[in-house]
Amino acid sequence: MNHTVSRLSILAMLRRTELAAETLLLFASLLIVGAFNGPLWRAIVADRTMDTLADWRFAIAFFAALVALYFLLIGLLSPRQMLRSLLSALIITSAITTHFIGQFGIVIDPSMVRNVLATDLREAGELFGPGLLQTLGVGVALAAPVWLVRVKQRPWRRAALVRIGSLAAALLAATAALLPIYQDLSSLMRNRHELRYTITPANVLWSTARVLISDSQRVVAAREPPQPAVRTVAAAAGRRPTLLVIVAGETARAANFSLNGYARNTNPELAQLDVVNFPHATACGTSTEVSLPCMFSPYGRENYDEARIRRSESLLHLLARAGLDVVWLDNQSGCKGVCDGLDSRDLSHAQLPDLCADDHCLDEVLLHGLRDLASGEPRDRVVVLHQLGNHGPAYFRRYPRELKRFAPACESNELRDCTREQIVNAYDNAILYTDRFLARTIRYLATLRDRFDVALVYVSDHGESLGEHGLYLHGLPYAIAPREQTEVPMLWWLAPESARAAGIDMACLRTRAERTVSHDNLFHSVLGLLAVSTPAYRGERDLFSTCRTLSTAQASGGAASIADH
Repeated sequence: MNHTVSRLSILAMLRRTELAAETLLLFASLLIVGAFNGPLWRAIVADRTMDTLADWRFAIAFFAALVALYFLLIGLLSPRQMLRSLLSALIITSAITTHFIGQFGIVIDPSMVRNVLATDLREAGELFGPGLLQTLGVGVALAAPVWLVRVKQRPWRRAALVRIGSLAAALLAATAALLPIYQDLSSLMRNRHELRYTITPANVLWSTARVLISDSQRVVAAREPPQPAVRTVAAAAGRRPTLLVIVAGETARAANFSLNGYARNTNPELAQLDVVNFPHATACGTSTEVSLPCMFSPYGRENYDEARIRRSESLLHLLARAGLDVVWLDNQSGCKGVCDGLDSRDLSHAQLPDLCADDHCLDEVLLHGLRDLASGEPRDRVVVLHQLGNHGPAYFRRYPRELKRFAPACESNELRDCTREQIVNAYDNAILYTDRFLARTIRYLATLRDRFDVALVYVSDHGESLGEHGLYLHGLPYAIAPREQTEVPMLWWLAPESARAAGIDMACLRTRAERTVSHDNLFHSVLGLLAVSTPAYRGERDLFSTCRTLSTAQASGGAASIADH
């Protein structure tokens, strides 16, 4: 009863309070900088002992500068009529942003914003838990006073003079605060580039603007002309058509594959198969939105240029023009432009009771799709299987109950509710399921050897942090991303007769599998395996180039060209 009376008294007091717009703006700026930038202040304090006057002077000056800068920027952008709406939106956005930065150790840079914008409702739903709802409630509660207090009315001339004067004062305050610490601050931001993306909500506003500007430029930018693509194929009668399966993995890190030396046996089935494992593979990016377009492009990480990658055709488009049938089977959130205009099928909402429930399907739904394709007329075909894989934070939803071999496993979307051991257990169980899925796909392809030359390549799009250095999930800027997010599993499997038809010495390939490889090798290795001739091909990036006993044309006893069209 007393608490209810107190709350009513506070509400009544707020309704009676009248503030100048600039005063309300100052209070909101103080709230945003003080309450919603905990990760920033913790990082700054971690770099300093805070037992000297210089350390405290730096922290206080930086705090004052941020308050003044927010006051200045918001004051410039918001007339009095829009002030309440803008302030409440910034407060709630800041609360949500701080939740995710604190929960997962991420930063909000343009790449992360692009990931958020590309996330479908199903993926987004897994991030909504009690913790986020509680944070959202706090944000709404802190934004409520903005609407409860009355804003003082002034004649427009006086209001304009007060606003101009207050903005000038804010500019002077920001300058006065920054000048004594500029050298120290610039050094900190230069050495720890990621810190600028923890300044909330500037990180959200800046990164969103960068993404929108980039996307608008991409719309008007001319696409690069397609390169010539010619496939050299056997002219002899009786040649089997090719069936290559590319498995695009999701959020699997190399460190947790027992094929790569992980102590737990997470690859019991693949270990029994004749696969060629590449234990030292790195990804092009730390998010699906970056890695998928990059790994299917000729440019890769070495010559990374996001704008150029997105305006040029992908490996799949090139293969289609060279005469192969290309199909994308998806159990995730789309192909990120890689398969635009090609045969793309979303299987994530299939009606298969044994595999699909609660608005998601296990990855073996992709194997059902592959079987449907292979049962049709035999023809040269490339099929991409895009896994749900180890997509977090709900790792426990990525595998069937019978594969819950590592226990206790985290069974919550809120990773903070679980110990690190439980999180790793759930993640490893999902790796076990990928092992089963890949092994069953390979065994199925082996049954088609009388009809097709069959081959499979698996590579994950990026890795995942599982609590190392206080980080979870993925998506950190590549320059500062830990190896857990950039090192990924990669393996190839070719049926013996398929290897012979392609003139590939598998023993040679195994001896060379210990070298460092990356997503940059995928584009050129697939072209080499399928004997597609194009100016984009680079032999030094083709994993098979040094292990060919003879050219594909010689191996097949002749050559015929499918002209580019």
